[in-house]
Amino acid sequence: MLKNIEKSVFKIITADGVGSGFKIQGYDFIITNFHVIEGCIEVAVETSTQDKYLGKVVMANPELDIAFVYASELKDEKSCIILDKHIEVQTTQKIYICGFPFGMPFTITEGIVSNPKQLISNRYILQTDAAVNPGNSGGAMVNEDGVLLAVTASKFTNADNVGFGIRHIDLIKELEDYQVDYDIYKVKCHSCDNYISQKISFCDSCGNEIKKSVFEKSDLSSLAIFIEESLKLLDINPVLCREGRDYWSFYQGRALIRIFDSNSDYLIATSPLNELPKSNLKDLLYFINTNQVSPFYLGIKDNKIYLSYRIHLSDMFSSQKENIQNNLKDFILKVDELDDFFHTKFNCNFAIESKNMNTLM
Repeated sequence: MLKNIEKSVFKIITADGVGSGFKIQGYDFIITNFHVIEGCIEVAVETSTQDKYLGKVVMANPELDIAFVYASELKDEKSCIILDKHIEVQTTQKIYICGFPFGMPFTITEGIVSNPKQLISNRYILQTDAAVNPGNSGGAMVNEDGVLLAVTASKFTNADNVGFGIRHIDLIKELEDYQVDYDIYKVKCHSCDNYISQKISFCDSCGNEIKKSVFEKSDLSSLAIFIEESLKLLDINPVLCREGRDYWSFYQGRALIRIFDSNSDYLIATSPLNELPKSNLKDLLYFINTNQVSPFYLGIKDNKIYLSYRIHLSDMFSSQKENIQNNLKDFILKVDELDDFFHTKFNCNFAIESKNMNTLM
């Protein structure tokens, strides 16, 4: 059952970091942690095939640390994760943590249930000895049959064998209470279970304090604003490119492009294009060394051809701003051109990082 579960688990990406989410049978939306999407109304949802889709946060319960994300292009995707309200979770039974630790590719980690009903901070949660790492948050904790046992939540700092999950029965209540409306972002009052759709200080049903921050979006840095303006010049949705704070990663055609801040000094744009061929390197190396793609740079590292662009951060806020934004736009287009050029002209395989990487035919 677990061999197909990867298609039901998604990487959730924001300007602040990376987490996990999942769909369960019978529901159109994706389940994750509130702390994964906090400060965002829109997020990027990445599938097992490395495709990214826009996700809209439609419900948040900050106290329980649960949120629902709706991605319209994924609503018809079927899930193999089962939610069974009658299942009883037992101590020492096997449990599998499904998600994207540290933002890496999909991973399943095996462990056991240490305590299915651990009392912490006036709430019962599931405790496991399985490794729970940053990026796993919001993912699915399942048994060997793909039945949901909990939503991965957190771990104790500096504790390698203690992880926690929000119990499946608590999620069931959230699903039963939620009245589907994908046009409105709702925050659930933990005191009375009333849903709030506007920024207020106190619940209008019970008077419980509502943190205004749950309705506020995280501020982007000046660098992020600059980069995302550049992406929009090519009609690229920057939400789908974010990979954490001041880091962007996306595909242009087949090629992977990364843009990031290097030590608060330089802006780097780089792309691994192709693998070096095994023979007939003379003409290829001549082309690379004569650098016929200025203001960009071709280089070789680990037998791989890269195209890169580097500028000092201070230049972005000078009279060069418009020129740099145009260069970034041209860089993205040049990447899409060059990987095919090296493949056709010099018989180079596409880089292993390439989307749906194909070998030479």
